[in-house]
Amino acid sequence: MYSILASISVVDVFMRCDLVGKVIVCGLAVASIIAWAVMIGKRNDLAQLRRLNLAFDQHLRDQRSLLDLPESYRNKRSIPYGDLFADAINAYWRAAEIGKAKGIDTKQYRLEHTENALQRALSRQILNYESSMVFLASIVSGAPFLGLLGTVWGVMESFSAVSVQQTASIQTLAPGVSSALLTTVAGLVVAIPSMFGYNYLFSNNKRLITELENFASSLSDRIELESQ
Repeated sequence: MYSILASISVVDVFMRCDLVGKVIVCGLAVASIIAWAVMIGKRNDLAQLRRLNLAFDQHLRDQRSLLDLPESYRNKRSIPYGDLFADAINAYWRAAEIGKAKGIDTKQYRLEHTENALQRALSRQILNYESSMVFLASIVSGAPFLGLLGTVWGVMESFSAVSVQQTASIQTLAPGVSSALLTTVAGLVVAIPSMFGYNYLFSNNKRLITELENFASSLSDRIELESQ
């Protein structure tokens, strides 16, 4: 078995590919590099955002009142929790100012505007969490099909070349078929790690989104209690 594997040279097989096969293999190689960069970068970004979120949440828990915090607490929009907090507090005081001017300044009026601002900020942050995930999903689903396309094309070219010969044997057919199968191998090599990476990032995203929704809910409750 080892001798058989040792006799297989990927470079030699690649060089026997036609132009279409080489383009597909090279394209899959580029996609693989990009996919690994996206997966590693996304994993690091999510881990950092979670650390920042937990630190910000703990800091808010230590405060006796959220509505009276200084302006500096609303300038941390790089933190998802900070972005939600800033939108909620800004909406609360903006509603209070407009309500007083129009003579409709009530608790319900302020809380409705605060809740709407929280929902908008929540949707914005969820989109931020899910960025780059569509690209990974496209690679997971598209790479095997690109590999299959290269294989079908290569096999078709091999049989077309054999059809014009007087005699055909496995020795004349095997090189073309092996070159064609290289694209399928390349597609699987790209898709399999991307699939595991996508599932891992998807589960992390789901956890962070749940935590974000819980924070928005607790923030809304706390503002409502403080506005009594």
